[in-house]
Parts: sequence; C-alpha cells; structure tokens
Amino acid sequence: MDALGPRIKSLRQAAGLNKAALARQVGVSDVTISYWESGTIKQIGHERLVALSQALNCPLSHLLEGEPNRPSPLYLRSRLPLPWQEAAHKGVDLPLELIPGQRWDGDCHLVTPGPDEQFDFLRTLDLAAIAPTDIFRQPGLYLVAEHDSLGIRRVAQDQNGQLTFQRQGQADVTPYHSGMRLKGKVVGLWRHEAI
Repeated sequence: MDALGPRIKSLRQAAGLNKAALARQVGVSDVTISYWESGTIKQIGHERLVALSQALNCPLSHLLEGEPNRPSPLYLRSRLPLPWQEAAHKGVDLPLELIPGQRWDGDCHLVTPGPDEQFDFLRTLDLAAIAPTDIFRQPGLYLVAEHDSLGIRRVAQDQNGQLTFQRQGQADVTPYHSGMRLKGKVVGLWRHEAI
C-alpha cells in the first residue's frame, strides 16, 4: 500500500474530480484527501476505501493494488496438454457484458491459435475465452479432445439427449463416442479484423 496516496491522486485526476468534490463524495474533508494523497495518513479504514473506490469508479482491488496485470493469451495447439495446464496460468474473470447469452460463473482463459495451428471456428489472431469444463452446460462452441487431438466443435444435444459434434461448414454431425471429451466451453470469441 506504499503507492496508495499517489494512486488516489492519479485516479482522482483521471475522474476529473478536485479534492473538495472527492471529499464530499467520500464524507471527509478536502484536507483529509490531501493527507491521503501525500501519504501523511497511511491508514484508511475499510468504509472509506470502499467509498473512495465508488467515488473514483474503480474496483477496490485496483485502488489498493494498482493496475492489474493484463493477462496475455495462451497459444492453443491441436495436441494435448491444454494450454493452461502447461504453465501456472491464472484464469481471468470476464464481465458479463462481454459474454452476452452465456451462463458462466467461473474462470476462463484467453487463447489464440498457436503458430501454424488451424482450428474450426477460430482463425489466426482471433481471441477466445475458454472456460475449463468437462460437462455440457448449453449448446455452443466447445474445446473437444478426440483421443490426443484438440479441436473446437459446435456441441448440442439430439432429441434423445445425446451429445452431437459439428465441424465448421459441415452439415453432418458426429455423435458422441468414447474417444471424445469436453475440455472447455468457448464463452467469448473476438474476431481479428485487419485494418
């Protein structure tokens, strides 16, 4: 928390607030804001920190820890292991507005096709958010392991409740067989567009 004072000042300025305006929103004096920003007062109570984060329109974690590390996408390859298993990789939480129509409440990983890799539904330089799962949740795109190979398939259920798998551009569906395993649900997909 050594950099909390300068972070408060920076966030206040970015929000276009002067000290008096921020003080009114937080319920303290503008002198207190000055003391916080200069580091003269180092201990700020939880209620005041919450009020600060709301007034500055930033998550409390951002106020306390600074700009979060931006996750970089993992390379998705056509062979196991899964990219998030190769290295200690922390998943990301996506805001619900980025994944409309999805019912997902867990971590996911940002992936892009590895060099010289080809995937149905995922082109070179596209970015996908994949949530690890081995269960079918709803129809859509899934990362599927078929023996040792990985692919992205459109997965649905037939009238008997059996899973069906479809490749991009093909009308035929493949019924589930014992060599197929769900590895992740594609909860977000962003297409690369050349400028």
